[in-house]
Amino acid sequence: MNEFETALRDKVTDAGRTLTEARQAGHDYEVHLHSARIRDLLDLAERHGIDTHDWIDATQLESLESGR
Repeated sequence: MNEFETALRDKVTDAGRTLTEARQAGHDYEVHLHSARIRDLLDLAERHGIDTHDWIDATQLESLESGR
């Protein structure tokens, strides 16, 4: 894994954590912001040919997909 991929993965992990925290706190706007950030990061990785299938929990990913 190169530095770019590592940095992206770390950012997705951080955003996933803050997304979970926002959901638990009931902060809908923050949930939206963190979801959008994760989608942007995953899209960036995809554009660079990086496989992200195991970067985020499947249940979080499903909720992100439903938000599109």
